[in-house]
Formats: sequence, C-alpha cells, structure tokens
Amino acid sequence: MAGPEVQYVVIHGHRRAFVKVGSGPVLLLLHGMGCDHTTWSPVIGRLAKRYTVIAPDLLGHGLSDKPRADYSVGGYANAMRDLLTVLGIDKVTVVGHSLGGGVAMQFAYQFPERTERMVLVSPGGLGPEVTPIIRAVTLPGFHQVMGLATMPGVRHLTVGALRGLARSTFPGARDLDEIADIVENIADPGARRALQHVVRACVDLRGQIITMVDRAYLTQEMPMCVIWGTHDRVIPSSHADHVKRIAETAQVSMVGNAGHFPHKDQPDQFVKTLHRFVSRTRPAVYHRGRWRAMLKNGAPAGLVIPDSRVVTIA
Repeated sequence: MAGPEVQYVVIHGHRRAFVKVGSGPVLLLLHGMGCDHTTWSPVIGRLAKRYTVIAPDLLGHGLSDKPRADYSVGGYANAMRDLLTVLGIDKVTVVGHSLGGGVAMQFAYQFPERTERMVLVSPGGLGPEVTPIIRAVTLPGFHQVMGLATMPGVRHLTVGALRGLARSTFPGARDLDEIADIVENIADPGARRALQHVVRACVDLRGQIITMVDRAYLTQEMPMCVIWGTHDRVIPSSHADHVKRIAETAQVSMVGNAGHFPHKDQPDQFVKTLHRFVSRTRPAVYHRGRWRAMLKNGAPAGLVIPDSRVVTIA
C-alpha cells in the first residue's frame, strides 16, 4: 500500500520534503540519522486516526535537499520551527528518534512556547556511548570508502547480506534491516556528505559530544516521555536509567523484543504508549516568568551528570 503523499516547501532556498496526514492535535515526528520520514511508516496511519501527523525529511536526508549547510541539532531545530511556521502550525508534541531525539530536545529547549510535550525514542544526548559504526563515520576517508561500498554491484551484495542477517537469529542483528536502508540512502554522494556533517556535529571517536542532561530540569514545566527498545545496540538502553535522575517527572517506557527502532519492531505497543502519554498529560503552557525563575535557580542540588566528557546542547 502506498504511503502518504510527500509534499514539498522551499525554505531559505532549500527544498524540504514532508508528509502531513490526519487531524487533531499535532505530532511532529523526527527521524534518525541516515533515515527519512519512511522510518515512521508502521505507525503514521494509526497515529493519523487521532492526530495531525507531520513527518519531515530533515535537510540532507530522504527527498529533502542536501546542500553544504548547517547540520547541527540547533540548525535542525531552527528548520523545524520555520517549517511549522510556514505550515501555519503554532504548537506540537515533538517526537524524535535517535538523532531526531536530540533535535526534539533542542527544539523544546529553544522554543518552549511552541512545544506541548516531548517524546524521545531511543534518543541521543543522554550519555556518551554509541555504536562504533557511527563513530567510524567521523574518520577521514569515510566518504571515499562508502563511495566504493555503495557502487551498484557491491551495494546490492552488502544490502542483501545485511537483510539476510536481519532475518536470522544472529545476536545483534535486529537493526540490520534499517542499516541496509541507510546504506541504500547514502549511495547518493550528497547524502553521504550530509551524513558525515551530521555525525561530526554530534559524535567523535569517544562517543556522543552533546547532552541535554544539565538542562533536563527544565522539563518540570513540560511533559516528557522516553521510549526505548530493551535490545538497542546502537545507543544503549541503559541510558534510560539516567532519565529518572535528571528529570523526575518524565515517564519511561521500555519496549521488550525491540532494538533501536521500537516504532518499527513493536508498532502497536509504540502507538499505544504514545497515545496514553498524550491523552493523560496536559500540554505545557509557556510562561516567561516561570521559565526565567527556573533558569535563575538552575538544576536541583545533587544532580549527577552521567559523564563529564560530554558538552551541552547550545
């Protein structure tokens, strides 16, 4: 069955692709690194029965343009603000997966007046650990090596092997089908260059270099839910343990028999969890005075940042 119609809008001279379906409260779905809006295909239709669903291809991904541009999480957050403004949408519940989780955090931090809730799905930004595969993207020569690896014949063999392993019982193979999709996507040289810019803005050889931990206390004014697959081997699900230490009011839902893509591995449970969270929480209402007071008071005494190597989202 065909997916939702892809629409396009040009903002700051660059074409942005997105799908917009359904009606009701607005969910902004942000995909992860190297993916596009189709990562949400297993859940978009079901969510659209209750919500207006907007799922963009971030710049450098999918059907959006892939210019030499700002691929930082801050840049992406600004782009989402601009996209929503063009679409005439004032407030959203922002849902971000992996890199998209980092963008969702940044969006909520930069634009609290436009954020009703925040849902983080296997997100970056809660600890330094990340799979060596992502760290390898930062290495010199990645673009050239992957150019060879994604040549037609070689790419077909690689993708076939990854999809075959994904169907096996091999330990750690659960997410290889999605990695195969990423390999297909970065056959485009523009997508490869964009991916490398994205990764270098977020990760170095020691792991993730951004975090929302030091300002997570601000979520006391904003409902927050974290959804994580118990078998995630891309970003460890143990990072979910940090959430209760840094954001006491957050809800955490661990999805069994799911890897880095719980919305694909267990779509029914994902939709049920997301709907329960949205329906049982009141949307945040931005109040400048309260926000100013929280910033002046800072984080509660005794807050422990999981790893001092990471630096904050600016």
